[in-house]
Amino acid sequence: MNAESLVFLADILDAGNLSAAARRLKMTRANVSYHLNRLEQTLGQQLVRRTTRRTEPTEVGLRLYEHGCRIRTELAIAQDSVRELGHQLRGRLRLSIPSGFGQAVMGPWLLDFKRQHPGIVLDVTFENHLPDMLRDETDISVRVMTNPPQNLVARSLGAVRHIACAAQSYIEQHGLPDTLEGLPMAPVLTAGVAGRQLRLSAYRDQQRQTVLLEPTLMSENFQFLHQAVMAGLGIGIIPDYLVQDEIACGAVRTILDDWQLSIFGTEMFMLYMPNRYHTRATSTFIEYILARAQARATPGRPGDIDPH
Repeated sequence: MNAESLVFLADILDAGNLSAAARRLKMTRANVSYHLNRLEQTLGQQLVRRTTRRTEPTEVGLRLYEHGCRIRTELAIAQDSVRELGHQLRGRLRLSIPSGFGQAVMGPWLLDFKRQHPGIVLDVTFENHLPDMLRDETDISVRVMTNPPQNLVARSLGAVRHIACAAQSYIEQHGLPDTLEGLPMAPVLTAGVAGRQLRLSAYRDQQRQTVLLEPTLMSENFQFLHQAVMAGLGIGIIPDYLVQDEIACGAVRTILDDWQLSIFGTEMFMLYMPNRYHTRATSTFIEYILARAQARATPGRPGDIDPH
């Protein structure tokens, strides 16, 4: 048994099963199984219980896993220290960002961060489902939700405000409903699942009301939804940051402003795995995004791009 074997065991258990471990370690599943068997034979102890779907540590395996995690962390710290000798932050960050907020708000933040830290590689995926962060080796994910998963660290990036709005071209032809109950009678444009009713929750004065909608246009691409609203195709149920400029110039009007609307959640969170060593590159990125989010939520502060 050596340090490399303990790190190998920790990687297998973190991955959850042998197939995922093989992908993570860039080995064949048979090779992973062979090296695990050799380690168990050397120690004369079963370290991992194998099922068709998961691997779980035995009592001995759990103790060795903890040692392996500590060794892996120390190795990461050592590698990070070597990189720091060049005075420029280096590293690689794999990010999962929601399409609408990512492109409309976070995009400029990421570009500015990259200008400040050219030695850090950003691998950015724009998607709206929460990835398996361990399996996909995602360092940081940003998502709109109400209750973030308990197995992840969740840092708030601020509230998300959905609005009901329409372009002037639509209003001139069809008018606007003035009550929640009138929304289902109008063509609705929003994110959702085709063929299913959409449950819109609305809150006002400690009162909660639910409206079932059947959108006529749905998409996870929020830039496309913005185009659909501006084309006068219906009433958009979208985040306010998508049309803030159009609202300011009068090209878009909002309705039901005294209600707080919610579809997928009311808060934006930055998520990452707990108990994972953060390189200086990762820590710097986390603090940078938190600072930009705070500036965005505080009108008049430097970096504020979306005051409301």
